[in-house]
Amino acid sequence: MEAVKNLRKLSFLVYGLGLTGKSVVNFFKKNRIDNYYVWDDYANNLYKSKRADNLKKVLDKVDYIVLSPGVNLIKSKNKKKNLKYKKKIITDLDIIYLIKNFHRSIVVTGTNGKSTTCKILAHLLKKNNFKVLVGGNIGTPILNLKIKKNNFLIIEASSFQLAYSQFICPNYAMLLNITNDHIDWHGSMKNYINSKFKIFKIQKKNHYSFLNKKLKFEFQKRKLLGKLIIPQIPTYRKLKYKIKNSYLKMDINDENMSHAFALSKLLRISEKSFVKSLDSFKGLQHRYEVFLKKKNYVFINDSKATSFQSTRFALENTKNIFWIVGGLPKKNDKINLTYTKKNIIKSYIIGKNISFFKKQIENKVNYVISKNLQDAVRQIFVDIKSLKKRHISVLLSPASASFDQFLNFEVRGERFKSLIKNYARKYL
Repeated sequence: MEAVKNLRKLSFLVYGLGLTGKSVVNFFKKNRIDNYYVWDDYANNLYKSKRADNLKKVLDKVDYIVLSPGVNLIKSKNKKKNLKYKKKIITDLDIIYLIKNFHRSIVVTGTNGKSTTCKILAHLLKKNNFKVLVGGNIGTPILNLKIKKNNFLIIEASSFQLAYSQFICPNYAMLLNITNDHIDWHGSMKNYINSKFKIFKIQKKNHYSFLNKKLKFEFQKRKLLGKLIIPQIPTYRKLKYKIKNSYLKMDINDENMSHAFALSKLLRISEKSFVKSLDSFKGLQHRYEVFLKKKNYVFINDSKATSFQSTRFALENTKNIFWIVGGLPKKNDKINLTYTKKNIIKSYIIGKNISFFKKQIENKVNYVISKNLQDAVRQIFVDIKSLKKRHISVLLSPASASFDQFLNFEVRGERFKSLIKNYARKYL
């Protein structure tokens, strides 16, 4: 392959040896790209024969620095020194576009709904006989996929990946939404927005740019070349009543589904096939996951909600809520319960930032301080006994990151489900 041969002429430093960094090294090995070095600030024993002896010298001499998501070379202690390397920095996503061994691609980004939208698109396309692969931030590093020329590639891209990407050029680029998130990493909201708009930056006139209508001005002022598509939620809702899938019929999915519907029309998938294809779709875990229904009680795991904007969707779409909230709040995040407090019976604050959440919700909703997840669940089962005849929703939607008490949001969500199932078995 000519593109891979061209890569063999270049030199690289793989910076960061987590899941993504390892996938880059494995890709280089598989494709006989030998002129590369590795560096990780902590993993000193990985790929010893390729480890840079002198980091500064290697940074100076290589053609490209392949940076792992989350590694912020520009914001490190040596920011001023590192700025000169900015033009060299690329990501694993860039490598895919440099070799372009796929038929067409969709890149999906946004603060909320990326993973669910990617899964909806993959399900829809597979049901309509497209050969589809999904990777990126959704779980499988893109270079670990066994991609063939006839594949339709769906990539979930995080703002961390996009911040340093240079060669991403999808046939279909989707920016679902932008709300306050990861500002501590990006340094400002402006930088965060700029990272998201990277998916459109080098698109050509025959490419399509799907965009939330609130961001239309941001798109137009950049004078981007892609054909602008603004998915219309009201248009999708006219069709929504035909969908039998209870998960997708929830309003919480309307934004994701409007993008999928807009794409389906470009790909000439009929409305009938669109509806029928999605009847068998199953949602992702930890994203408004209704995992247990028993008597008058519904239990919902929304552990992926790591900002209030994510949690707001859950609060808007649920009634009679016992709401578990708390963890590590995002920088500059605020909790506005003006339009959702009527849905909340009681809140249970967990985590190590009790004072933040207390200030945000006191005098707005009834609350108790539970400190940890087990205490919250135990207290909820005590409280719901006094409301036996009402339809109750127990919702974990923390509006914050999990790292104060859990390894990640998945561990937090699994712990919640385990506790609920144990208590429900005993007391309901």
